Amino acid sequence: MTALTIKNIATLKGGIAHAPGDTPTSSPESMDSSMDNHVSEKVTLVAANTDNMAQISTVASTKKPNVALQMLRQFFAWVIPPIMGILLMLAVWSLISYQSQGLPGPIATFKAATILFSDPFYINNPNDVGIGWNILNSLQRVATGFGMAALVGIPLGFIIGRYEFMSRMTAPIISLLKPVSPLAWLPIGLLVFKAANPAAIWVIFISAIWPMIINTAVGVSKVPQDYMNVAKVLNLSEWKIVTKILFPYVLPYMMTGVRLSIGVAWLVIVAAEMLTGGVGIGFWVWDEWNNLNVEHIIIAIVIVGVVGLLLEQGLTLLAKRFSYE
Repeated sequence: MTALTIKNIATLKGGIAHAPGDTPTSSPESMDSSMDNHVSEKVTLVAANTDNMAQISTVASTKKPNVALQMLRQFFAWVIPPIMGILLMLAVWSLISYQSQGLPGPIATFKAATILFSDPFYINNPNDVGIGWNILNSLQRVATGFGMAALVGIPLGFIIGRYEFMSRMTAPIISLLKPVSPLAWLPIGLLVFKAANPAAIWVIFISAIWPMIINTAVGVSKVPQDYMNVAKVLNLSEWKIVTKILFPYVLPYMMTGVRLSIGVAWLVIVAAEMLTGGVGIGFWVWDEWNNLNVEHIIIAIVIVGVVGLLLEQGLTLLAKRFSYE
């Protein structure tokens, strides 16, 4: 046998064999000790890796329930308070209706609402139509008056905020007319337009225009002077200044005024229609009061609140959609 074969056999048996002429470097006992140390180090490393993997799997398994639990808590934190508020309101309403004669409770009102909304678009005669037509007619008047107020109020707000002279000139007029009650303008509208429907639109217009003028003017006045200096250096036209500098900066202020105006417009139309008559949610409320139908009056109050909330939320989403931030 050759020296290489003798070495292989000795290695397989756990010992070291030396070929003729080889110089031994270490004893079999020292080689066994080094091999034992090497094996123990590997075992220790494998055990450490196993512990690390166990810890990672434990963290991963506990993280998922924690995330789910946190999402569940956020959901309940978002849902439970409004539900509790509504239940509290219904409880107070039930208590008051129980102690007050003539005031219907939630159950009676709900039954009347199911009957009312079973056919919301009936037409018996021009003055006797369903609740759906009354809401649509009121929304049409609000849209007309509000649209006119936006067409006039927003550009006027830009002019007032842009030029100091216009701001000083219009300040006393706005301060004088803004606090006037919206219904105080109704006789003027009836006198000028000679009809109830244009008079109601006029009241919406004159009531909704002030928040848009004031908020837009404030936004324009708060544009940083550095922006205007850059516009002068670049020799931008007035149209470029308005569209590229003023409008993006003023948009949040302007949308705040628009939201306030739509709330005022929807608030005013109910009172205006009570006085002018015709088809509309305000006239419907007054007609139901004449008929002593209190359930329908309460339903109308809820309708007015829901429609106003939807209008405001719709404008809020529109503002976020066109935000320049």
